[in-house]
Parts: sequence; structure tokens; C-alpha cells
Amino acid sequence: MQNLLSESEVEKIVVKGLESLPLAGKRVLVIVPDTTRTMPVPLFFRLIAQHLKGQAKKLDFLVALGTHPPLDEPELLQHFGITAAQRTHEYGDIRIFNHAWKDPSALTTLGTISAQEMAVLTEDRLAMDVDIRLNRLILDYDHLLICGPVYPHEVVGFSGGNKYFFPGIAGPEIIDFTHWLGALITCHAIIGTRDTPVRRVIDRAASLIPRPRHAFCCVVMHEGIAGCYFGTPEEAFRAAADHSAQVHIRRVEKPFSQVLSILPEMYQEVWVGGKGMYKLEPVVADGGELILYAPHIHEISLTHGKIIRQIGYHVLDYFVKQWDTFKHLPWGVLGHSTQLRGLGEYDAQTRLERPRIQLTLATGLSAEVCRSINLGYRDPANIDPSEWEARKDPDVLVVRSAGEYLYRLATHETL
Repeated sequence: MQNLLSESEVEKIVVKGLESLPLAGKRVLVIVPDTTRTMPVPLFFRLIAQHLKGQAKKLDFLVALGTHPPLDEPELLQHFGITAAQRTHEYGDIRIFNHAWKDPSALTTLGTISAQEMAVLTEDRLAMDVDIRLNRLILDYDHLLICGPVYPHEVVGFSGGNKYFFPGIAGPEIIDFTHWLGALITCHAIIGTRDTPVRRVIDRAASLIPRPRHAFCCVVMHEGIAGCYFGTPEEAFRAAADHSAQVHIRRVEKPFSQVLSILPEMYQEVWVGGKGMYKLEPVVADGGELILYAPHIHEISLTHGKIIRQIGYHVLDYFVKQWDTFKHLPWGVLGHSTQLRGLGEYDAQTRLERPRIQLTLATGLSAEVCRSINLGYRDPANIDPSEWEARKDPDVLVVRSAGEYLYRLATHETL
């Protein structure tokens, strides 16, 4: 059993980290995850507020949404673990913001990473100038503090660190660039790897931020906090990623012909529920089936659903070999499409697509919708997860609360 930190131990880490920074009389902005990550945001909100109140000149919080939908007032209250009365009175001087990635007036341009440098950072996968835009709120503060979890991640290798800036509070250009770069490397190759080309791009972009940056990077398990690391975003991330690799990666001896991935309620769209695919696809046998079981999901994506319905889900080759047809669409959406569909091949001459595995949705989406986006369908009413578990079929893997723990074959070699 993994040792977990008590609240008092977490508090000691938080206090020590805050005391090491020159925050007296300074304006501090804390960047936290949204509701699609397991993270005790209420605990850290309370501790940071308690220990900076009366010391910092100003303390506010910004939710790193990336391109996820904004949280409404009841969702914000629940996410931060406070009541409406507490927000008005006890924490009345603390503002809480949602990131607005599509609003040009909410963004500021920090600079441009040149095509020549991008070619080096991406190992010649992409060479183009990229404008680095970030939420302009950062300019209203003297110190930026990241507070979030680290898990294996499908685009960058491990989440956390400077990823809370890019894509967390970034503009569309760098979001699309990094997600397409991750797609070109493939989720299968990059997930669960600490040092990746995408991470190098994100860290380089973060170096353009004209404010001091520090981070609390947490290793969070379903049962509690296994580790909490403080330092620069780069330092804290590396320590947390090494720890995450020990507790969030589960190795199996052989692949399974069928995997039932049971998604938790925090995933309300296929867009984020795809994590139950990314983390389990490596242990599905060639020609096998992965089922995303989530009767509570009724949306493909509130933000990107229109485009996904237009293009569907396809293997990487499908877009690369028809690039002129798709290059005008948001690259982040194209990247998501390939990551969810997984490895496979596309023959441009015969127009035949051969995914490595079958991906099936057992959600609130209809059979017609699933077919229209190039995915399989099962009626979730006909699936009883407990019955699947009771079978004890050695060729079937059932995973509850899927999406944060990465499953790998014991023979897997990292990037």
C-alpha cells in the first residue's frame, strides 16, 4: 500500500514552500486545474489562503481550463470547497477566474518561437513560427503559483508543471501546435514519458513569461495524496513525474482481447473521457476491443463537438495522407481524433482505414451518432460491470475509475 500524506504533512510542505518565496506585499495568482482532474483543490485553496492572507497584497485563483467549458458559480463553489456565504465574506477579497482561451481580449502575446527553434525542439517534426499567447491576467500579478496534480498524459507524457500555462491558460496557437505535435509522436509512444519534445516546447514557451513562477506538483491517488513537491515548475514537475511513474503506471504480463474502461462522473464528455482509452490502449491486443463505459456521457464535446462530428475519429495516417483536406481545421481537434482512435494505418489509394483495435462507446450517445463519428456502439444498459468482473475471464480486463492510471505491458520501452 502506498504511503499517503496527512493533511498536516501537506500543510507543512505548503507553508515551507510559501515561506521560501518573497511574497510579502506582492500580488499572487494561483493557477489550479478544473474538475477533470483528481485534485484536492479545496485543501490547497484553504491552506494557501490561510497562509498568504495578511501577507500577500493580493491573492486570486485562475482555473486552467485549456479549451474545456468554463465552470459556473455553483461549480466553482463546489470545486473550491466553499459556500456562497464564505465566498462573499471569509474569502471576499479573493477572486476566482475561468480561463477564456478564445477571447482575444483576455490574452496577451509574450513573443514568438521561431520555425528554426521549433524544428530543434520538435526533432524536425514541425518547423513553423508560433505565437505564444497567455491569459493576460498574469501581467496583473507579481508572482505566479501553480498548484495541480501530475499524471501520465497523452499529449505531453506527464501532466503538471508548465502544462498549467500551456495549454492551461494559453491561446489557441500553442494549444493546437502542441496537441498536433503529440499526435505526430503518437499517444502510444509519448504517454508516461517524462522528457518529450512536447514538454520541451512547453518549457520553452514558459520561459517567455515575464513573472516569477513556482509550483506545488502533487501525486494524487484515488485514496489521497502520495507526494507533494515544491520548486520551480520544472523542478517540481520532474520530481512529481518520477513519483507518478512509480504509482500511476500498472504493468501487466500480456495484452487483453477485451477491455472494459469504466469512466468516472468527472468526465462529462467524450473529449475528456478519452483518457480511459489513452491509459488502457497499450494493453489491448491487436484486433481487440476497448469499450468506454459511461452511461452518464451525452456529449462528444461542448467546445469542439461540431468539428468532431464533421471529421469523425481516425488514425493518424488518415489526416497526414490527406493533409491538404484537413490542415485548415484546429490541429488540437485533429490531434484528439487520432489519439482517441489509436494506432492504425490508412491506405490513400484504397481509402481503407485499419485501426489496430476496435474502440466502442457504451455511453449516452446513440448508435447513429457513434457510427457517424467512426466509432463502435454498445448499449450501456446491456453491460453490467459487476457481472463482467465476476466472469474472471483472463482475456478480459475491467478497470473502474479509468483515466488516470496508465496500463502498460511489462515489455514496454519508453520514448
